[in-house]
Amino acid sequence: MRILTWKQTFGAAALIAGTTMAQTALAQDDSQQEVQGLYSAEELMDADVYLTSSPDDEVGEVEDILLGEDMGVQALVIEAGGVLDMGDREFVVEKGDFTVETERGDDLDDLEYRILLNMDESELETRPEYDNDWWQHAKNDAADAWEQTKQSADSAWNDTKAATSSLLKEAGNALDDN
Repeated sequence: MRILTWKQTFGAAALIAGTTMAQTALAQDDSQQEVQGLYSAEELMDADVYLTSSPDDEVGEVEDILLGEDMGVQALVIEAGGVLDMGDREFVVEKGDFTVETERGDDLDDLEYRILLNMDESELETRPEYDNDWWQHAKNDAADAWEQTKQSADSAWNDTKAATSSLLKEAGNALDDN
């Protein structure tokens, strides 16, 4: 029986760890965004909404906040388009299509948010309207996506186990051969 040197042992361990990390990284969602801070949902509700094309002209306000399975914000419902609350429509604007600007963020009593939509008025008009049909469709899509994520994670875990087992078996065989 041959005893592996510390370099060979370290190399095998690094290979196993690298394989495990690579498999895990493939299973993770690439769309994770950097954490920007802590926000108050109460203050976000009714925040004024502006467009990047006209950042000084208010186009509406936040009517609702839509959370995903992970309890993270997935979208905002923006009430816009009417005059004196008549003829308003509610549009769904997904995460990534808006930014939250904080005003007077040092004092919770004076905290205000300003929502800036990364679009112009014609693009806002093309967003889906927030109604029961949209809700049912979105709910079904989210359930399907969650199921696919679970299956992908399970597959990645099984691939990682198989690769690690194979590497350990090869290392064991190398030890037995020497």
